[in-house]
Amino acid sequence: MDAQDPVLARLVARVHGARELQAPLEIRGGGTKRFLGGTPLGEPLDMTGLTGITSYEPTELVVTARAGTRLSDLESALEEQGQCLPFEPPRFAAGGTLGGMVASGLSGPARASIGSVRDHVLGVTLLNGRGEVLTFGGQVAKNVAGYDVSRLMVGSFGVLGILCEVSLKVMPVSIASATLRFDWDETRALEQLVSWAAQPLPISASAWHAGRLHLRLAGARAAVEAACARLGGERADPAQAKDWWARVRDQSDEFFTLDDARLARGETLWRLSVPAITGAIALSGRQFIEWHGAQRWWKTTAPAAQVQGAAARAGGHATLIRGADKSQGAFAPISSVLMRVHQQLKQAFDPARIFNPGRLYADL
Repeated sequence: MDAQDPVLARLVARVHGARELQAPLEIRGGGTKRFLGGTPLGEPLDMTGLTGITSYEPTELVVTARAGTRLSDLESALEEQGQCLPFEPPRFAAGGTLGGMVASGLSGPARASIGSVRDHVLGVTLLNGRGEVLTFGGQVAKNVAGYDVSRLMVGSFGVLGILCEVSLKVMPVSIASATLRFDWDETRALEQLVSWAAQPLPISASAWHAGRLHLRLAGARAAVEAACARLGGERADPAQAKDWWARVRDQSDEFFTLDDARLARGETLWRLSVPAITGAIALSGRQFIEWHGAQRWWKTTAPAAQVQGAAARAGGHATLIRGADKSQGAFAPISSVLMRVHQQLKQAFDPARIFNPGRLYADL
């Protein structure tokens, strides 16, 4: 990335100024994920001017774009070539950016079968807290010594630096797909998902809610049709299925919404990450299960300690996604050893601690 780029030069100047004044900056793209993590602090640093696809080689399945590029624009360019972001990043609303996608580290329904955002990041260009423009990784996957800084940025919520450019692996759109529906209770759905996971089936996504399991198949047409015939269930209308999976991906389905009145009554939305083989989790409220059992969404009024305890007993962790009170932090507590690693990384990348203070953990 050209260090003389006028937009990048302005960002570098803002970082130098903030460092001299010890004034924190809130890195902001489209603002569609601002509700995630801790409460944003500092003067807004607008990234939406740093836009554009800088390199795209469809035959190599690699795209490089600036961090302020809208996901909608990037996905449109990929769609023209019959390709996609296979991990289906949640868009939440119009205006979401590539940088926000990487910084939040969120993946959609296909994550369990195709991998996460982190698995598809090849390289990044980063502006650190010293005002230095650094490039890590490249446009091919390879092993590195020490930290893989490119993938370290995934899910960092901007506390280590400003993403300026990102290179990603992309994939062709599946030739065929179908969605099957099964009216099963939670126990049977989870048991069946574990069984199917051990079989050579073209399952790309699954979601259970309110007594109904949705199973999406994708791949070669013959494989999809053979799986449909074998598994049974009710085959959903393709247009309706596409719309339903889009609402799950973008969390625009009714289950994921919480208005101000519900928030005021103490209702919260949690994301529990647990082993896929975990059985039913005892919590009050409503549940939505994805990733073949590995991701459990809970809409509940249960205390934070109760939700986090349930996740920990299952061998996982819980993250508060939406709630009126995030004073105790949105993320599960981590060990003192792991916190020291976080703090050492923060010191290395942002010694003046100007980037997104408190967005990930209060001590960063």
